Amino acid sequence: MFDLHRLRLLRELADRGTIAATARACALTPSAVSQQLSILQREAGTTLFVRDGRTLVLTEAARVLVGHM
Repeated sequence: MFDLHRLRLLRELADRGTIAATARACALTPSAVSQQLSILQREAGTTLFVRDGRTLVLTEAARVLVGHM
């Protein structure tokens, strides 16, 4: 079972595209967001996002998770 807080961060990342924007929207530090998303990725056992410059692009697996929220 995935942590709801981490899934919400993933959904915010899908909407906003960057760790910094996600952190601002959630009133967290970028470091905290990054750590939580890394934990979610480990829990999922698959890659959920890839870097494209400063933007994070969600993989198909991440889009499926976000789509079920």
